Amino acid sequence: MNRKFSSGKLVIASHNAGKVREIGELLAPYGVDVVSAGDLGLAEPEETGTTFVANAELKAHAAAQASGLPALADDSGLAVDGLGGDPGIYSARWAGPSKDFQAAMALVNDKLGNNPDRSGRFICALALAWPDGHCETFEGVVEGDLVWPLRGLAGFGYDPMFQPKGHAVTFGEMDPNAKHAISHRADAFRKLVAACFE
Repeated sequence: MNRKFSSGKLVIASHNAGKVREIGELLAPYGVDVVSAGDLGLAEPEETGTTFVANAELKAHAAAQASGLPALADDSGLAVDGLGGDPGIYSARWAGPSKDFQAAMALVNDKLGNNPDRSGRFICALALAWPDGHCETFEGVVEGDLVWPLRGLAGFGYDPMFQPKGHAVTFGEMDPNAKHAISHRADAFRKLVAACFE
């Protein structure tokens, strides 16, 4: 039996403004008052996990302990088949300390070279942790193909190079509401909401 979220305030265990905004929009219908770990001045824990789920749990537990509030963490990234699943859990690190995702996307494209296999997926793991140590985890996936040159200015991260299966546009070209309906984060959120918010 999943534990239900009952208090109004929820810490989003992230310092990424784009991610915090997207999560806030997804939770808005449930009357959740979100505050980011960055706004609370919480330190970012070192991501030492070897999977998206492990890193999400690590971040959620750290934020819940530090704030005394339930905390939701997301660990997500791009797994490229032609690169053996890279950048995977290192997706943000490929963008470097300055979070230069233009450079990260160029690196993915350069490493792929002439590889005809340009398939990949965005994976999102969500962990909802309480200060008492209880944690619920959920994972979502969206399959797609990588395009070059980049297309679109919407979204964030690797969105301008990712074209989800069954669509003619990249996440970077897609209306945010359309992306929210089909993204890896939306997939994981559907599972989270059904388990903990409804």
